[in-house]
Amino acid sequence: MPTVKFNDFLKEKMKDTEFKAEYEAEKAKLASAVALMKARESAGLTQRELAELAAVPQSTIARIERGDNTSFETLSKLASALGKTLTVSLV
Repeated sequence: MPTVKFNDFLKEKMKDTEFKAEYEAEKAKLASAVALMKARESAGLTQRELAELAAVPQSTIARIERGDNTSFETLSKLASALGKTLTVSLV
């Protein structure tokens, strides 16, 4: 069986519009998860501490940091608790 480089595999799969849409959606959720985790850690907060500041359950923060979907309202609460502004960009 021949070896296929991941980038070549992905390039081929991205030709499928359904795959591409799902890939981009997951990529956006992951970017949000990473951004939240970095901001929280940069502020020196645990998930529980941020949850208390934002008045949301700690489990919500854990789910977001795992890449699960959430609402803009929740993200806005978290951003505010971190002293940040939530910005959404369509590029």
